[in-house]
Amino acid sequence: MAKINGNEIRPGNVLEHNNGLWVAVKVDHVKPGKGGAFAQVEMKNLRNGSKLNERFRSADKVEKVRLDQKDQQFLYENDGMLVFMDTETYEQIELPADILGERRPFLQDGMTIQIEYHESEALNASLPAKVTCVVEETEPAVKGQTAANSFKPAILDNGMRIMIPPFIDVGQAVVVHTETMEYSERA
Repeated sequence: MAKINGNEIRPGNVLEHNNGLWVAVKVDHVKPGKGGAFAQVEMKNLRNGSKLNERFRSADKVEKVRLDQKDQQFLYENDGMLVFMDTETYEQIELPADILGERRPFLQDGMTIQIEYHESEALNASLPAKVTCVVEETEPAVKGQTAANSFKPAILDNGMRIMIPPFIDVGQAVVVHTETMEYSERA
């Protein structure tokens, strides 16, 4: 593991702090008029999901942890647990369904997602950047409503509500950004 200075912390970095593994969610670099500069870091615990706000001065040393990433295939959900399989060794692991948070509906059967490990412990899972979904419900396009930034609400086949352009109808496939949960393009 590498030690980094407090001012080198970036969002997404995984740190070992207070005998736990934390991911930096938000980092603000503050330069007060009096005293030295510091980084105000909002962190989330990878094991239990608790949050912590911490100040790190540039002289503070922090342990930066490197997580191993493996592509694994989603098999099924069982009693609030998601079951994934390593496509090389065929080993199966279970992770709680809430590990994906509000992005959980975008997980599809057979989808390959990236799971991050620290030593042999699975800590995090991330979906592909874009997912294809089918529009199940939307309003019909209103004639003449072709303004550049006009959108209409739609419900996708996974139950998610997003805004789509007026030219897309029920039954058409669309590509959705999983990070922002917004329409990207027609599939």
